[in-house]
Amino acid sequence: MKFAMEALVSSVTSEYQDVSLLSPEYQAIIQLTRNVRSVAEISALLHQPLGVVRVLIADMASEGLIRVHQPALDAGKPDLNLLERVLSGLRRL
Repeated sequence: MKFAMEALVSSVTSEYQDVSLLSPEYQAIIQLTRNVRSVAEISALLHQPLGVVRVLIADMASEGLIRVHQPALDAGKPDLNLLERVLSGLRRL
């Protein structure tokens, strides 16, 4: 599944759950998504290409490690409020 870059991602693992057996990439994404972040933010913070991060997120979502919240589209148009929040987040990087 290909996620939109503005899709929001959150970890479903507890802060106290042992994730040491997971790959370093998975661990980094879990740590970053303790606060909800967009796919684009995760890509930027990990210094990884968007395509790579999308694959990692899809794999992690299928394993139940994270939850992906796809943006609701109204007649094919993205939510303006969501886009403004993503833009604001990217500016803070």
